[in-house]
Amino acid sequence: MKVYSFPRGGLPYEDSSAPEKSQAVNAFLPAISVIQLGNWARKVFPVVSIGEMVREGMLVARASGTGAANIHATVPGRIIKKITWKDRDGINNDAFVIKMEGAFERLGKKEEIMIWNGLNGYDLQRIISDYGIVEMENSEMPLSDLISAARKESEKITLVVRCVFDDPWLVADYALCHDRIKAVIDGAAIVAKSCFKVSNIVFAVSHKEKELGQLLLSEASKLETPSTLVMTGSRYPQRNKRELELALRAYEKKEDVNLGSLLILGPAVLAAAYDAVVHKKPILDRYVAVGGTAVKKPQILKVRIGTRISEVIEQCGGFIEPPERIVTGSPLSGREVMYLDEPVGKTCYAIAAMAKSQAAIHGLQNCINCGECRAVCPMGLDPQDIYKRIRMQEIEFAGTTGCHGCGCCKIVCPSALPLLETFLEKSQEDVSV
Repeated sequence: MKVYSFPRGGLPYEDSSAPEKSQAVNAFLPAISVIQLGNWARKVFPVVSIGEMVREGMLVARASGTGAANIHATVPGRIIKKITWKDRDGINNDAFVIKMEGAFERLGKKEEIMIWNGLNGYDLQRIISDYGIVEMENSEMPLSDLISAARKESEKITLVVRCVFDDPWLVADYALCHDRIKAVIDGAAIVAKSCFKVSNIVFAVSHKEKELGQLLLSEASKLETPSTLVMTGSRYPQRNKRELELALRAYEKKEDVNLGSLLILGPAVLAAAYDAVVHKKPILDRYVAVGGTAVKKPQILKVRIGTRISEVIEQCGGFIEPPERIVTGSPLSGREVMYLDEPVGKTCYAIAAMAKSQAAIHGLQNCINCGECRAVCPMGLDPQDIYKRIRMQEIEFAGTTGCHGCGCCKIVCPSALPLLETFLEKSQEDVSV
């Protein structure tokens, strides 16, 4: 079995505080839901008012322009107010608060099934856009926008299904792949047809998950579009777009094939595309890994979008001790949570609540010049030098522009320097200037 990886840097990453691989457990339905309406970068316009009753899956805000996606209610009920809060980056986030009332139209009911094979690519894209399907990892870019961009490529396109588990906090995606393998496969076929130019589907799977890769390839053998399994390395940050592309280009050269342009999507967005087209529903739920040393019972939950983080943690037994830091996503690169009333959103694949012993140390410790950070940087940067220059306020220094925020340097640093946080803050300053 040939394994393809990126050429330098990276490291094995383990975290015993993450949930173990298992089936997802259905989370409790929230009595109060917080439905995010986007922020300054993604404009949406409400189509309902405070006091109005909404149905499960009903459109509550319509997107305007590129980068924005339609917003839907995830529970039936009454809109009791509209709220605004600032996240860690100082960006205002708006949301409707819905008090659950009335009957569910989808939950527990037999789902309608639409035969989609006869639809053309434009019809499929319109449905995906109508139901607000977005890339469900970091960017939250509307899938419809990604499809439009793919159509403009001058060369053929390979759709890459990213099932690379280099981070233990990705166990929710692993569980989704096993629970909803048909939805992932058919979702890939739907996206491929929407793009017109997709000539091949590649399943990029961590080499430690060979069995999952074979299951995906077996299910995909029924598709019209040819499919291939490529086993990747498992050292972090193999999942990053750059590192995954390096691995696939190595495969391309070794096997003497032409992949063309790469459209890389995770299993969650493909399953969501399937639900939109086949079952005519927006993203209502998200598989979420909940854990960290401050959480009593780490587990994988299937959470209704809009559920407050405090309720999710409560279902996991609550806190063992007060958390020092909470992030959505991996502790390495996730977004810090400022309020426990923040909701689970479409891109939330993990919630990590860290006790003081686990949380990143944000002090001014001294660098001991060990060189560990240089050895693991997949970009070939010198993190300790960049960190020192930033601390010395060399404002013109532009060395942070090559950092893509994987956090490898932060993991290995024996002085526990806040390397990643410092680089990201400096990068944001550079952009704002």
